[in-house]
Amino acid sequence: GLERTVWNGLKMSEGDSNMRWLPLESNPDVMNKYIDALGVPTSWQFSDVYGLDPELLNMVPKPVGAVVMLYPISERTENTQLGTEEAANKDVFYMKQTIGNACGTIGLIHALCNNVDKYKLDESKHLADFLKSTKDMTPEERGTYLESDEKLGEVHEDSAQEGQTNAPSIDEEVKLHFVAFVHKAGKLYELDGRKEGPVNHGPTTGETLLEDTVEVV
Repeated sequence: GLERTVWNGLKMSEGDSNMRWLPLESNPDVMNKYIDALGVPTSWQFSDVYGLDPELLNMVPKPVGAVVMLYPISERTENTQLGTEEAANKDVFYMKQTIGNACGTIGLIHALCNNVDKYKLDESKHLADFLKSTKDMTPEERGTYLESDEKLGEVHEDSAQEGQTNAPSIDEEVKLHFVAFVHKAGKLYELDGRKEGPVNHGPTTGETLLEDTVEVV
C-alpha cells in the first residue's frame, strides 16, 4: 500500500498566495477516507511505519507505492540539502505548494499521482479530474490550480475535521512539514512543494523503495 509515517502542514516560500487550509491529522483512518473520497481503490491504503529497524519495516504491508514523511522544521533541516534538485520532468508528477498548511494534501497528491499506473482511479470521483486537468501543466500552474479547486478543497476540509483531536486554528503556525518519496524511472525522488523541483536521491526499485527511503532520512 501507500505508506506514511504521519500527516500535517506548514509555511510556504516567498511569493506564494495568502490562502491557508486547516492542517490534517496524522491518522491513517482519516487519510484512507480522504483517498477513498478522491477515487483511489481500497486495495491501496496508508498505514503507519512504526520504526526504522528492519523487523519493524518488515511489518509494513507490501508493495509500497510511496512513503510520506512528516518532520519538524528546524534551522538544520532548512539549511541541509541532501540529494540533487532537478528541473521538473515528464517522468515525475510534481507541483509547487502555494497554500499554507497544504503540505499534507500535496504530499498525498504526489504519492497518488506518481502511482496511477498501479491502480485504476474511479472516474466519477475527483482525483481523476484533477489529474486530467493538471497533467500537462508546469509545477507552478498546478499549485495555482489547486488554489481554485473547490472540490479538492472541500474534501481536504472534511478530512481536516475528521480526526481524533480538534483541528487547530487555520492561522496557527505549524512547524512540521510533509514530503513524499516515490520510485520513478529507477530513481528515488523526494517531492517537496517548497522546492524548485524533484530531489533525486539515487537509484531505487519498487521492491526497495521503503528501505532506500530510510537510508535517506
